[in-house]
Amino acid sequence: MSRAEPVYDARSAPRVSPLWLLGLFRSELLVTFRRWRTLALLGVLAAVPVLVGVAVKVETSDGGSIGSGGGEGPAFISQVTNNGLFLVFTSLAATLPFFLPMAVGVVAGDAVAGEAGAGTLRYLLVAPAGRTRLLLAKLTTVVAFCLAATLTVAVAALLTGALLFPTGEVTLLSGTAVSFGEGLLRAGAIAVLVAAGLLGLAALGLFVSSLTNSGIAAMATTVGLLITVQILNAIPQLDAFHPYLFPHYWLSFADLLRDPVYWDDILKNLGLQALYTAVFGSAAWAAFTSRDVTA
Repeated sequence: MSRAEPVYDARSAPRVSPLWLLGLFRSELLVTFRRWRTLALLGVLAAVPVLVGVAVKVETSDGGSIGSGGGEGPAFISQVTNNGLFLVFTSLAATLPFFLPMAVGVVAGDAVAGEAGAGTLRYLLVAPAGRTRLLLAKLTTVVAFCLAATLTVAVAALLTGALLFPTGEVTLLSGTAVSFGEGLLRAGAIAVLVAAGLLGLAALGLFVSSLTNSGIAAMATTVGLLITVQILNAIPQLDAFHPYLFPHYWLSFADLLRDPVYWDDILKNLGLQALYTAVFGSAAWAAFTSRDVTA
């Protein structure tokens, strides 16, 4: 006859201090940002604005023009030669369809599954934080990566734009001219908004990561889902479903470059990302707290 399993009593569990939890988050940050894969992803993201800026500079070196002004997505490129600050918006628009979300998908997909595949997950669970707090630390780390990746693109674009093109008074898409300082503040707000737009994908990747012990499988699945949703978002016949797909409002950040600002799509984007984060964050918690960790 087998011996009865001990009953877990929450009152006997060790208390976890806020400082210990802060240390757990700090540890997750260090582990994530010290990986060569993470540094390589950030390096690729930083290279995109440089390549775009050099390409525009070479293309317009004979006095010609590039792009066609329209104010959305790649159309920002027509404004780069007039003000280098627009290279920030152009680079964010250029990396949003694939490069930025792919990097987030890789990091989020590897968050839990990578630990399980390396055999370190069960040792992390021995610590007094517990599964919920560990998952929260990993989600917070992925969110931090979203912001770091977006800022990497923005800062690289700002430096490249300042070196290759003139800067100064910024003409918004609505035709209003603002100071370079205000334009810089809007660029910072846009970077934060773009990072927030990636939270739904981050939560989805964390959920996928909590289902498997293979980091490669989790990363591939997350990126595959990203590509699938992007394709669905581009099919006109599915127009009725587009507002419910997490990438649909990604380029709404352009509305911050209007005077007055158009808030409708921006708020829809934030609300949609909050919904995806809540749904897939809860699903990740349910899967992770109930799984049998053997690695």
